Amino acid sequence: MAAPTDGVPGFIRDLRESFKAKGCEIYPFKVERYNALTSEVHHLSYADDSLAAVILSTPSMFEKVFLPFLQSHECEATRDPIDECVTQTISSCVSLCCPHQCVDVMYDYELLPSRRPRFLAQTAAHVSGAAFYYQKSDIHNPPWLDKKMFGVCIHPRLGGWFAIRALLIFKDVLLGDEVQQKDPVDCVSRQEDRIELLERFNFRWQDWSYRDIIPAEERYSPRQKEYFITPPAQRGALLRHWGFMTESDTESTNKQTELSRPL
Repeated sequence: MAAPTDGVPGFIRDLRESFKAKGCEIYPFKVERYNALTSEVHHLSYADDSLAAVILSTPSMFEKVFLPFLQSHECEATRDPIDECVTQTISSCVSLCCPHQCVDVMYDYELLPSRRPRFLAQTAAHVSGAAFYYQKSDIHNPPWLDKKMFGVCIHPRLGGWFAIRALLIFKDVLLGDEVQQKDPVDCVSRQEDRIELLERFNFRWQDWSYRDIIPAEERYSPRQKEYFITPPAQRGALLRHWGFMTESDTESTNKQTELSRPL
């Protein structure tokens, strides 16, 4: 299937509106852009011109989708509630907007048998233009010498107040040369600010100050902060306190979230 003359299939616009209503954003890109920045072991095994898209959740997703999801008692209590909610939301939007497309969905929480992630989330966000992935290599004369420093993505409107949730691959959709791929906005351009960002993220990520490295248009609500600040093993009890889960649900959820990553 070839793309329309503007380079962006119409169903991507439909998906954009559908995800927006759920507090999410979608950013399309060509698979070749991702593979060009990753080692072969992390390559996506699709044609270079295949359409891919990364999905982000914004702060509003928590109130728009997650709390109603819990209120509806749709949580199976056998998985992490956020992961379950995200899976259901993305599946619903894809089924509604492109029911005839062959779509592979990779979620950020999924691992391969080798224990590697199915895709490199921050790299995908960068090549899609969604958020700039700041790494040690972006620092001239880094002050940490040989110390390993993890990189972090910053969104031009949301700062660090977002999460990368999934990657969609539209296997039968090939993009032409007319597609204008957007580069991510370099919103932390000063070297001293980049150093500050990586130090906040690596040395004191628990205080979330890295998320405010630039002014953000939207931030997590107090209730959302309470949920994510709570240790994963205790989130089930918090949800029960909020009236969303039973004691048996809480026990199952705690087992599933003990190894959850920070969001």
